[in-house]
Amino acid sequence: MAGLYERVMKAAEAAREAVTRPPAAAMILGTGQGGVTEMMEVEARLPYTEIPGFVSSTVETHASELVFGTLSGRDVLVFSGRYHLYEGYDAETVTFPVRVAAALGAGLVTMQGIAGGLDPRYQEGDLVLIEDHINLMGVNPLVGENDERLGPRFPDMIEPYDRELVDRMERIAMEERVRAHRGVYAAVLGPNLETRAEYRMLRRMGADVVGMSTVPEAIVAVHAGLKAAAILAVSDLCLPDALKPADVPKIIAIGQETEPRIARIYERLIGELPS
Repeated sequence: MAGLYERVMKAAEAAREAVTRPPAAAMILGTGQGGVTEMMEVEARLPYTEIPGFVSSTVETHASELVFGTLSGRDVLVFSGRYHLYEGYDAETVTFPVRVAAALGAGLVTMQGIAGGLDPRYQEGDLVLIEDHINLMGVNPLVGENDERLGPRFPDMIEPYDRELVDRMERIAMEERVRAHRGVYAAVLGPNLETRAEYRMLRRMGADVVGMSTVPEAIVAVHAGLKAAAILAVSDLCLPDALKPADVPKIIAIGQETEPRIARIYERLIGELPS
């Protein structure tokens, strides 16, 4: 079987059928959040099934296609549909799109999605600009033999989410009158939601939101030398003493309702990227 580097290069070559120019940014969309493509000047769409090494997402609302075009006048690559470990995919598969984005020349990867709010000051529908994370998924996508062509053996995670980008997103949110917080994201394996005791533990550990994605991609972005940014919408409140049964349709609906605000922040952020 070909090594990871060779498989990434093969996928990137196939993706160039649609991605004809190096993108300024690659965007990974989350649950209920595909509307950013409606803000783009779309030039090409390529189903994941036509890219070697890609698989289709099994999660509702994930389109499983690569979209290329321009946003704010800059070339962008959008992964409309992401993979999760809880779907049964391994960490290499989950992060494969980030590897391909790096091979195609992207310098930035942005991520968006939904998460449970642990901070009692948060409200449903608030946005959280991720500035750090806690990996509780039990896996790391960098485990195994390291290929220096993809990144260093021991990447430094002192700044997994670019601080300058977080500052800019916070400013943009204020200018757009969007309620947004800086926060720490705890990533868990899923797919079940957490117990009361687990929510208490996560909060005491310093987490502000909890979810089942984002962190593997951020780790690989750092390994590949990309800048990373993540905005998550608070889809439900995870307060141990005031828990209510999870309402999945409502959670998805909040993801859809908040997507235009996230997309607007990213639209302006990408427009401010240096040429």
